[in-house]
Amino acid sequence: MDVKIIGITGGSGSGKSTIVRKISEVINDFVFIPQDNYYHSATYISNENITAYNFDHPDAFDTPLLHQQLSALKAGEAIEMPQYDFVHHRRKEERIHMEPKPLVIIEGLMVLYDRQIRDLLDLKLYVDTPDDIRFIRRLKRDMSERGRTVESVIRQYMEVVRPGHFSFIEPTKEYADIVIPEGGHNENALKVLITFVKDITR
Repeated sequence: MDVKIIGITGGSGSGKSTIVRKISEVINDFVFIPQDNYYHSATYISNENITAYNFDHPDAFDTPLLHQQLSALKAGEAIEMPQYDFVHHRRKEERIHMEPKPLVIIEGLMVLYDRQIRDLLDLKLYVDTPDDIRFIRRLKRDMSERGRTVESVIRQYMEVVRPGHFSFIEPTKEYADIVIPEGGHNENALKVLITFVKDITR
């Protein structure tokens, strides 16, 4: 099996998931790997001490496991993908069995940060969205899906998310094959992307 891997990155709230959804509308048979599933556990975190663990640093991810599993999929082997509990900040005991398919999509903050991960990717995308839009999206998501308070989201954003973005995420834009401004709202960029995806998976 000839397996192609697409990596999608960008800042928190940039619209990475929207890009994945747009791809899924034309190619529905692929393996989806959220990089967030590979966070290390940090069970001591709460709304009150949310900045005690930096989720916006490369060291927050289990990159060796991610590399191992992407390599396995690339070689046509199945994996047991980890799951993450974002309310209690820990890796779940259960894993999801994933069979290899011709297309693998990995999406996350640091997808282009590690050279070994980059070397596995056949197409590298960076979703480039203004900071204010990204913050608003993150605020709404963290409050509705992760039980967070406004104060804790703002504190985390100012102390670790924003600095982490400029230190570790935005610089990886230079490795991207395609930069998509405004995320899933850029119809012209999406048309080019979909054409490219169809071509590499043909």
